[in-house]
Amino acid sequence: MSGLTHFDADGHAHMVDVSDKAVTSRIATAEGHVKMARETYDLVEKGRAKKGDVIGVARLAGIMGAKKTPELIPLCHPLPVTKVSVDLTLDPDLPGLRIEATVKTTGQTGVEMEALTAVSTAALTVYDMVKAVDKQMQIGGIRVILKDGGKSGRFEAT
Repeated sequence: MSGLTHFDADGHAHMVDVSDKAVTSRIATAEGHVKMARETYDLVEKGRAKKGDVIGVARLAGIMGAKKTPELIPLCHPLPVTKVSVDLTLDPDLPGLRIEATVKTTGQTGVEMEALTAVSTAALTVYDMVKAVDKQMQIGGIRVILKDGGKSGRFEAT
């Protein structure tokens, strides 16, 4: 079915068999952002959100999200994730938070989905923590910006 690996010859979804793939070091980095009102940004920056440390909680949520990816995405392989880092950076020009997550493993398939899930989970957590004061926040720009390891080699977004 046009080279899509998650479909068999009959067009049915299936989990890709990676058992013949080489075990290699793999890494993926994803990014995204949460755009918010200036007043909301100020609350987050000053640590005055009623639910607590928005950036710290969102960082932990992103790490947890990466580890739970195969439970959320039906055809993802459970992987031995060896590192997850989630960085949230205040950006006054947005205004809002920029999020970047990097995931590493040594395995037979990549960790792009884990990196994307980490960013998404962190962004959703930011939204949840300050939605009482800003229901118009926008989550966006979520994409893979780096992938390396495995047969397809290195990819860097332009």
